[in-house]
Amino acid sequence: MNQIITYLTFNGNCREAMEFYRECLGGELKIQTLENTPDELSFPSNLKKYVVQAVLKKENMLLMGTDMANEKLISGNAISILVDSEDEGQVQNYYEKLKEGGTSIYPLDNTFLGHLFGGLIDKYGHQWLFHCKR
Repeated sequence: MNQIITYLTFNGNCREAMEFYRECLGGELKIQTLENTPDELSFPSNLKKYVVQAVLKKENMLLMGTDMANEKLISGNAISILVDSEDEGQVQNYYEKLKEGGTSIYPLDNTFLGHLFGGLIDKYGHQWLFHCKR
């Protein structure tokens, strides 16, 4: 089976962001830092708390992240994380929690098709879209 997974890169604040996402979305979070790798001694002490890989899993949602970037990060709007659910209350809850400290781009509203849709940029610069087909 193939799967496409959302994998986010952060600039040293992956743990903070993934803990925020867990608070907003729920689920189980596992985090591995550089200090928990066999190469721990080869890294400067200020980098040892950097996240090699974080995994947030809840039901059929999987969100992963890291602080490991080969080059300077550039925030953009080319990719969005889409939350699609048949539970309108859940979509509204996720939207409200994730917009904390962020910017609402499209307030949750009904589309001409009768679907609930909205979008935001969270406080870490990642764009989220929300959809609920009623």
